[in-house]
Amino acid sequence: MSMAMARASSGLAYPDRFYAAASYAGFDGSPNSSSKGVSSKFSNDVALLLYALYQQATVGRCTIPKPRGWNPIEQSKWTSWHGLGNMAAAEAMRLFVKILEEEDPGWYSRASDFVPEPVVDVEMNHHPKVEPVTENGNSFPETKTISHENGSMLETQDKDVVLEGLGSIAVYDQWIAPPVSGQRPKPRYEHGAAVVQDKMYIFGGNHNGRYLSDLQVLDLRSWTWSKVEVKAGTESLESPSTVPLPPCAGHSLIQWENKLLSIAGHTKDPSETIQVKAFDLQTCTWSTLKTYGKAPASRGGQSVTLVGTSLVIFGGQDAKRSLLNDLHLLDLETMTWDEIDAVGVPPSPRSDHAAAVHAERYLLIFGGGSHATCFNDLHVLDLQAMEWSRPTQQGDIPTPRAGHAGVPVGENWFIVGGGDNKSGVSETVVLNMSTLVWSVVTTVQGRVPLASEGLSLVVGSYNGEDVLISFGGYNGRYSNEVNVLKPSHKSTLQTKIMEPVPESVSAVHNATNATRDVESEFEAGQEGKIREIVMDNVDSEPMKIKNEETGEGLIATLKSEKEELESSLNKEKTQSLQLKQELAEAETRNSDLYKELQSVRGQLAAEQSRCFKLEVDVAELRQKLQTMETLQKELELLQRQKAASEQALNAKQRQSSGGMWGWLAGTPNEKAEDA
Repeated sequence: MSMAMARASSGLAYPDRFYAAASYAGFDGSPNSSSKGVSSKFSNDVALLLYALYQQATVGRCTIPKPRGWNPIEQSKWTSWHGLGNMAAAEAMRLFVKILEEEDPGWYSRASDFVPEPVVDVEMNHHPKVEPVTENGNSFPETKTISHENGSMLETQDKDVVLEGLGSIAVYDQWIAPPVSGQRPKPRYEHGAAVVQDKMYIFGGNHNGRYLSDLQVLDLRSWTWSKVEVKAGTESLESPSTVPLPPCAGHSLIQWENKLLSIAGHTKDPSETIQVKAFDLQTCTWSTLKTYGKAPASRGGQSVTLVGTSLVIFGGQDAKRSLLNDLHLLDLETMTWDEIDAVGVPPSPRSDHAAAVHAERYLLIFGGGSHATCFNDLHVLDLQAMEWSRPTQQGDIPTPRAGHAGVPVGENWFIVGGGDNKSGVSETVVLNMSTLVWSVVTTVQGRVPLASEGLSLVVGSYNGEDVLISFGGYNGRYSNEVNVLKPSHKSTLQTKIMEPVPESVSAVHNATNATRDVESEFEAGQEGKIREIVMDNVDSEPMKIKNEETGEGLIATLKSEKEELESSLNKEKTQSLQLKQELAEAETRNSDLYKELQSVRGQLAAEQSRCFKLEVDVAELRQKLQTMETLQKELELLQRQKAASEQALNAKQRQSSGGMWGWLAGTPNEKAEDA
């Protein structure tokens, strides 16, 4: 255990990290350590799963025959191992470490209590010049810094890349690391991030298997880190008892009004349902928001998307490591949960996927992973029709990945990082959500934080232009680096919002949307319907400028279509009015029937009362009848006794009827007695 434990550094790459975790769990090669030692630390199910993953990672596929005889332990171990099939060794290693971190988040800290942690020097960009920094992680403003996880070393690049923050960023579609100052946050992944007024907030996450609860902020104007001093908060808005916020990872951080909302996430002691925590940016206090309705089961690795005044929650992994694909909605105005039962084929159960909303109507789900594989599929949910579809992707379709981060900028959806259980993804890709065409923005080289799992990605603004900001991640080592990219992709949707549109043209455009919606539902499949509806967002103003006559003809056609729609709408209104009248008549009949029912119920109650009285009378008569039967028996007994007495009396009378002559002559009886 000592050799592998010495390698249990957060910066270790696989397979060294796996061997360190296996050694801590009790798998050091001896039979006792792989059975009794493991079962003493974990439950039977977890111990069997760890054993199977260890065998799969070190030996390979189970080829030994099933144990014979009645030995339930050996048979259970064989069944667990055999059930993994052809799972790759690298995948088994990662899953082993992930399960250990979920079951025992502090395993690394306890392991490092006995063995000093070595410093692992992973060269990022192969620059030989290395300069030390202070313990708090401060860097020099003239250089681009890419810090090691332990904050002890810095690598430098040409200082003409970044000078004085973002002011000198002139190159589009390239990631650069700005010169940050202040105390850097602890390296982490699976944290939450949000931007509020030129400040990026970082909350929670996972570091060395430990869940975090600190709240850090990066000023995007001065590029200075600072820790938010959280004041004593309340457990809920209705129960003002002061409680510390539990550390968590795999949660979602959403800005809402003047608050930061932390939704769901994995904790050491998980609750039964999703908890919604709120951080007030003015009072610097945390509180638990009270929700109504049936809250979803607690989970982590889900996606949470703000659509209007509601949060849409999809998928994730619950506390028992079961993958989910359920869909829930939280109304932030009423704080009421609602489970959505959408039609169509939903995405398969998954976690660590990305989600975005387009045109305030379409929810897009991309990628994610299960216990055995990663995905690169794209699913779309129409939030008005509540219908799932899976459109065809075009362009440079990304490879399967999980743990990636995404952020929409207008109609463009940028995706960064992620992994496939083998290596990190180095490409930064973008999806045009109107045309569903993928393209590659840029590619990074080497094992850098941008090719990590569990990193965060937010969008900020500088000099009127959007910039992407990434932080953290894990690719064999934990990161606390900040990287910035200025995208060159312009959004037609963003331009359209900025331009004024006449009311008449807007009304015709709305009618066009409705007409195309109806036509697409009957004339095209799901993919064509989504594309046709989404393409309505494309600005038609340039075409009108180039060919005004064609535009006038188009407007005339649209007006005629609008009139037809209005006629159909009037018919629908008339039919609706008729249905309302029929409904009113039905309600009147229902009221009359209800009154009759009440009358019948009253009569029935009276009859039941009379029946009850009759039953009482019958019971009394039965008692009297039983008394009469008893008296009858007594009378018959007295009559029999009377008859017997009369017979005895008659016999005596006959004996005495002989008189004197009989006495003198002597009766036969007396003679017989004398004899």
